[in-house]
Parts: sequence; structure tokens; C-alpha cells
Amino acid sequence: MKIAVIGQSLFGQEVYCHLRKEGHEVVGVFTVPDKDGKADPLGLEAEKDGVPVFKFPRWRVKGQALPDVVAKYQALGAELNVLPFCSQFIPMEVISAPRHGSIIYHPSLLPRHRGASAINWTLIHGDKKGGFTIFWADDGLDTGDLLLQKECEILPDDTVSTLYNRFLFPEGIKGMVQAVRLIAEGKAPRLPQPEEGATYEGIQKKETAKINWEQPAETIHNWIRGNDKVPGAWTEACGQKLTFFNSTLNTAGLVPEGEDLPIPGAHRPGVVTKVGLILFGNDDRMLLVKNIQLEDGKMIPASHFFKGLDSNALELTEEELVMAEAVRSAWKRILPSVLEVEDSTDFFKSGAASVDVVRLVEEVKELCDDLELENEDVYMATTFGDFIQLLVRKLRGDDKRHECIIDYVEKTMNKLTLRMPHQLFIGGMFVDAEGAKTYETINPTDGSGSTIPINHARPNRNLTLTRKEPIGVCGIVIPWNYPLMMLSWKTAACLAAGNTVVIKPAQVTPLTALKFAELTLKAGIPKGVVNILPGSGSLVGQRLSDHPDVRKIGFTGSTEVGKHIMKSCALSNVKKVSLELGGKSPLIIFADCDLSKAVQMGMSSVFFNKGENCIAAGRLFVEDSIHDQFVQKVVEEVRKMKIGNPLDRDTNHGPQNHQAHLRKLVEYCQRGVEEGATLVCGGSQVPRPGFFFEPTVFTDVEDHMFIAKEESFGPIMIISRFADGDVDTVLSRANATEFGLASGIFTRDINKALYVSDKLEAGTVFVNTYNKTDVAAPFGGFKQSGFGKDLGEAALNEYLRVKTVTFEY
Repeated sequence: MKIAVIGQSLFGQEVYCHLRKEGHEVVGVFTVPDKDGKADPLGLEAEKDGVPVFKFPRWRVKGQALPDVVAKYQALGAELNVLPFCSQFIPMEVISAPRHGSIIYHPSLLPRHRGASAINWTLIHGDKKGGFTIFWADDGLDTGDLLLQKECEILPDDTVSTLYNRFLFPEGIKGMVQAVRLIAEGKAPRLPQPEEGATYEGIQKKETAKINWEQPAETIHNWIRGNDKVPGAWTEACGQKLTFFNSTLNTAGLVPEGEDLPIPGAHRPGVVTKVGLILFGNDDRMLLVKNIQLEDGKMIPASHFFKGLDSNALELTEEELVMAEAVRSAWKRILPSVLEVEDSTDFFKSGAASVDVVRLVEEVKELCDDLELENEDVYMATTFGDFIQLLVRKLRGDDKRHECIIDYVEKTMNKLTLRMPHQLFIGGMFVDAEGAKTYETINPTDGSGSTIPINHARPNRNLTLTRKEPIGVCGIVIPWNYPLMMLSWKTAACLAAGNTVVIKPAQVTPLTALKFAELTLKAGIPKGVVNILPGSGSLVGQRLSDHPDVRKIGFTGSTEVGKHIMKSCALSNVKKVSLELGGKSPLIIFADCDLSKAVQMGMSSVFFNKGENCIAAGRLFVEDSIHDQFVQKVVEEVRKMKIGNPLDRDTNHGPQNHQAHLRKLVEYCQRGVEEGATLVCGGSQVPRPGFFFEPTVFTDVEDHMFIAKEESFGPIMIISRFADGDVDTVLSRANATEFGLASGIFTRDINKALYVSDKLEAGTVFVNTYNKTDVAAPFGGFKQSGFGKDLGEAALNEYLRVKTVTFEY
């Protein structure tokens, strides 16, 4: 479909990129004019691709469309207008021009919160549900027919930024692409917006963001978080305008002890405490504000309000002066509208945005040898002079402004007062959990760790309890396809259970493990807890399996090597072992599925990570009535895949891991052809330097063939037919393998999905998705795909031993 994209920002850029990946032709991009010499990301991306880019400052004057603007648009011949994050008023001559019309993204569940500040008002009103709408554009204000909506839960301390980053941005991009897909398929609905529940409030501006103190604490909190960052909720106090940020209702255990901050109109004075500024609603409930912006634009921790700022400027050494000039150059690059960066130059008043904060932090980290620097530091020191002073203090290890603030829980025992932190510890700071969630910590002296009732040996009585203990020294052997992820999966559980670990990375991919070793030093992990031994499996892996002091082996790799390790573990010291081995995961695609999604996810199930994926769909069973259509769509998508450098963002398909594996894939395909399977596309090495193998599709694959039974571990899709409606037969075929790592089903029939997932003999079953693993969900195989679990609570049990203790009393 020929599409015109009208919008801006990173959101517009991502939608544009995804539409092109879907195969649509973007005939033109319309974005906003450059600001301070900086082009919008959407325009930059389109220019790289050679797509025509237009930057009209306006589309109409006094309500009338500009003829030359409309003419330039019409010359492109768009069939659909897609408006992601469009801030301009587009005339109906353009909106109605394409045969499919125009669709717009809106960050609310229309008809609620129509207007430009929809996200703000979602939070200000304390809505429990938020989300976005994609609607058909009309000449009203967000009043067109609805096409698609998705919702999410609003967390108690969500801000505009957290809600946008967590849901509205990533899911909104997917939603725009899904909407275009529905239009292309002729399935897009047009649902009239109801009038019931419709709201409209004006755009939030600084002058209207003043806090009304005659409200409950929760309402004031919603007002502050709804205005967070922009425009900022403010009040007058101490003779100046104070703007509040980072509000929370999680005040459990906080005592309002500190220095009073009188606030005109407030029910009670605020209290500046060691953890922030406590404010009160007219219901006497508390809320806590973590940051305050002063009238001059400087942001400070609320807990420091009465402490003032350190006025003693540090005198810089010659080396620090050189560093300061390098940082000054970085500011000049980021702020092109500033002729000269002085000490008084303010980063944000000079036109910088949040994306520039990220860039500045990364550049300064590089200049200062990975100095610990956070985005928040830029907000705390907005002028160049203050920023340099902050950097120097950090480099000298004398960063007094950023002392760790700890909200202790106190308990008096044996005439001593114990002070214990109770928050999360992240990045060197104690912080609340997302959503301010907490749980009770049980004192083992008077609580319950686990007891077991047993028969009493009269006249005495008995008590039996169990203890889970670390195993000791654990060996972890990881593969080359996910060198860092596999290390993380296993090492996290191993260390959390209290063990020490010896990690043997794959011989061809040792560098990420060694980088991890470096990070453990920076993290302060005691010496000897984590050990990395690169080398061959036959030498290092075998030594770990044989060593009498190693009490557990966690292995991911081939079934053949797994059997050898299991034997060595038994012969050496009967050490505990968990194995995640090979797979030939079946993916069953029924005719009643969402075909577009099945094609998309079927591609991912095979070609993700170039097929070097233990749970890759080793064989696809496609129901007869949709078989040919499925194959046709897959081949169309395969031909769109860009093969190249994996560090290039446009690349869909990178090289195989090493040359020996590439040769194995060539031989695998040759054998498939020799046995009579139909090679639809691919099957060869790409004629270019590097270990690139073509994405490959085989059809007419019969159960007896080598490629139907053996794992390729590469980008080779194996497709077999099954008769319409014959569920039990296809299940029998899917289970006729000694592997049982993963499996998948695509169907709209919930009864069929539940029946098939019950019958499939695999440790993981994906329904209408694939490759979707989560750290909380156990992962591991059946049969010769191994035993034991990674991830989830079950993973901890792999690195613990259970001791039974029995008392007689």
C-alpha cells in the first residue's frame, strides 16, 4: 500500500520504519520544520532512505488549505495517510484525499480525554485504566470513528514519562502497524465514538498548573504526577515559585519530622525531611515529593531545600580544566544555537530536550572513563558551571550532593536501636519498588522459614523442619548462541542461592563472559565468588564435570555432549546436574488461526537469531486448506529480509556463528533435496565475505526424512502438511521425536488450544505467539531435551539442597 506518513518525533520514526519493514511503500513523509538547526528524527530517517520529505511550517491559513501545499501532497498518490504523533492541523483536503482516508494515533481511550494533553489528564483524574486509540480522522477534534484501542493499568506513581515509555510508546507503534495491516486486509472497523464518557480539557500550561491545596492528598499527588516534567505543578512558598516533581503516595512508616515549609493556602505546612518534602491534603493524608525546581530553573533534592547549595566552588587542576573544555565542546555540539558556552549557560533554556540529556550523559561518560553519571544529574546541575563542578566532585569521589538517602526501619532490641534499610537498592541508591509495592519480612525468631508434622516417639515429642542450603561450587557451561543471556539465566539463580560459580563460556564466544567478570569487580562481588574459565569443552568442560569439589553442573548445549556430561558427573562424585539440550520443536498452524500473525510469528520462530536458537520451530505443521497461502506469504516475507551486518539497524538476518556451522547447514539442505523435499527458496551460502546463509524454506517434508527429524540450528524452515481437522494425527506426528524442549500452536479456538497444549510433550508450549520467555516463567525440556529448569522460582531449586532437621523434646 502507498502510504504518506504525517508526524514527528521518535514515535513517528519508529512507525515509519516498521511500515517499511511490513512491505508498504512510503511515498512521502511530512514532518515539522527544523528547530534550532536540528531536524526531526522522522525526517532524518526518511531522508536516509531517499523518501521525499516535506517540512511545511503550516498547512492552512485562516482555516483555508494552502493550494501549493495540497498540490505537493496530492502529487504523491498516497492510498492512506498515517499520522503518528502529528501536532499540526491537517486540512480535510489532505485528510480525505487517499482512497483509504487517514488514521491518527491518540494517547487516550477515546472518547475520554480528547485534546492535546490527554496523557496528563489521564493521570490528573486518577484514572485506573489508560491506553491509546487509533481513529479515522475527520474534521472534528478527536471525534472520528474508532479503529483500534489498547488499554493498560495505571500504576499509583505513574508519571507521563513512565506511562509513555512503558506502554504508550512501544505498544502504540505496534498498534499503528496493526491498524495499517487491518486496512490492507480490508478488516479495519469504523466504530462511531460514543458521547457517553466524553471529556475535553484544555492543554496543560505552566500558568494553569498551580496546585489547589483544598483537595485530598491523592488528588494533589495526581495533579503533581500529571504535570511531571512538563509543565510542572507549582506553588508559591518562601517568596518564590517552587515546582514539584517525583511525587509518591507511598509514605508508609514515614514520620513528618524535620523543618516546616509554610505554603500559603495549604492545609498544613510541608515538612522537609531526610527523604524529601512531605505535603498534606485537606484530608490530613501525606504525600512525598522527591525533587524541587527553584525559580531560577535549578533542580534540587527536596530533602536539601533548607541546606542551600554549596557555594564554595572547587578550584580545578590543569587536568580537570582540560576535561572541562572537552565537555564544553560536547555542549556546543548538542546546543548548535548557542554561540559560546559560558559558565552561566543553561542546558535546557538553550533549547535542549530529554533526548539531548541522554546524548550528553553518554558523551561525558566516554570523556571521563565511564564516570558514574545519571540523567538526573543533568537536571540537578543545569548550567555549565554547575555541571562541571558536579563532574569534578564525582571524579574526586567527593559528591556530597548525592549522598545516599536511606529511609530506615528502626527496632529496639537489648537496649540497642537497630536501623535497617527496607527499600530496593538499585544503582547505588535506595528506592521504592514500582507501584510502591511492599511485602512483609518475617522475623525467624518469632515467625514461621517450614515445619513438617511427623509421628511422635512417646513419651517424647518431635519437631522436624527443613532448611534449603547452597550446594557449594557450581560449574556452568554455556553455549555460543546466547553467550550473555545463558550466563545470566544460570548465574543469577546460582548466586542468589548462595553458591560460588565457575563459568565456562563457549570457546568461540568468551568475551561477554570476561566483560561480565570485569563488572563483578566494579560491583564489589568478593573475589572467588565468580570465576570465568574460557577454553575448549573437551578440556575445561570435562575438568569441571570430573572435579570432586564441584557439586553441581548446569549445562546448555547439544544432547550428545549433555549425555557425556551426565555420565562424567555420575562417575566423579554423583554431582547434581541440570541439562538444557537440543530441540526439534513442532509448531502446529491450524486453518482457523490469524494467518497474518501466524506468518509473522512463524518467521520469527525459525529465523530469529539466524535460527541459532534452542527453541526454534524445527518443523511446522500447516493445515491443508491454508498450506499454499501460508507458504506464499512466508516466501514473500523471506525475500524482503535484509542480510548484512547485525550492528546495522536495518539488518534482519546476520551471519552464522562460525564457518563449521555454516558448512553443516549447507550439507543439511543438500540432504533434504536428495531425500525428495522441495527447496522453495534459499539453501546456499550467500556469495559475499562472511558466514552468511540464506533464509531457507522446505515444503513437502515427510516424517521419515532426515530434515524432519534432526535439528538444523539454522535459518531453515521445514513445512509439512496435515489433513484438515485431523488434530490427533498431527499431535501424534508432532510428538514422534525424542526431543521435547518447546512447541507452538496457532488457532482461534480456545478449546483446541487447551487440548493440544495438554497433549504436546514439551516443557514449553506457546499459543498464538513464539519465543516469548520471561524471567519469572520456568524454562526447560522433556525427554532428550534435558531436565531441570532455568528461570523462575524453580531455577533456585536447581542450586539448593534440602536438609531435614529433627528435634526430640
